Amino acid sequence: QVQVVQSGGGLVQAGGSLRLSCAASGGTSSRYAMGWFRQAPGKEREFVAAISWNGFNIYYEDSVKGRFTISRDNAENTVSLRMNSLKPEDTAVYYCAASRGSTGSVYHYDYAYWGQGTQVTVSS
Repeated sequence: QVQVVQSGGGLVQAGGSLRLSCAASGGTSSRYAMGWFRQAPGKEREFVAAISWNGFNIYYEDSVKGRFTISRDNAENTVSLRMNSLKPEDTAVYYCAASRGSTGSVYHYDYAYWGQGTQVTVSS
């Protein structure tokens, strides 16, 4: 069983930056692709970014390209999401997830293990 624990998040003004971190433990978590999703009030959960187990394949949702950076450290079993130039529309609960696959996916149903979620609020 893989456990995913998130940290980071908070309140920031538009244009600011935040960093989210995620620690995965158990199983062979270093071999899993990892992803970040977010869910705003009244909206469905949406894909943000994903990274393959070896970091070679990285995917971003179009609206965050050039502003967000996903990275991982397999020695520490951690994944980070650096968010720059934040906008009010980035406000959401952000979730880190581990996929049983290794290549990465933009689909939430490909992810088996989920973190507890962390609130990111961007004020205008």
